[in-house]
Amino acid sequence: MNASRIVYRSRQFLDALFSAPMADDLGMVSDLLNPAQMTLFRQMHRSEQAHSIRVVQTVLSKSEGLGKTDQHDLLVAALLHDVGKSRYPLQIWDRILIVLGKRLFPGAVRRLGNREPRGWWRAFVVAEQHANWGAEMAARAGASRLSVNLIRRHQDSPSSRDGGIEDRLLLIMQSADQEL
Repeated sequence: MNASRIVYRSRQFLDALFSAPMADDLGMVSDLLNPAQMTLFRQMHRSEQAHSIRVVQTVLSKSEGLGKTDQHDLLVAALLHDVGKSRYPLQIWDRILIVLGKRLFPGAVRRLGNREPRGWWRAFVVAEQHANWGAEMAARAGASRLSVNLIRRHQDSPSSRDGGIEDRLLLIMQSADQEL
């Protein structure tokens, strides 16, 4: 692991321990989300809320020229992309296990991630399944089809580099998520 990855992971660890959304940021969130979506957002751990807000702020700087509806759908997806993790909340040690497991044993993590979310492998199931769970939750909360698809696909590769608007938005969201 190179020095920049160590710094990145160290910052992630500290953010998971100490980050929380600011009151002004929560006002922006409530302007973007409907009441049911806001309830989902509030179910997320405070550090995941803060992370999602940082993703939105980065997305805003990368989404110039988008139509108003597409940009709104992208921002909703950015805010709720990790909401599926609230189904089985993770502790900091679970997160460390996921990072180490994906780095050292990625195939095993994928296999364990398709099991029932119990036992010592529960963290791997959350890591692998949270995107699908989050998409289902967002759909029930009235998110647009595009937002739901972006949430479901936020850990996947775009289907094609010259694809449509969904792939373009997915690339913007993934880029913002990976910068943080």
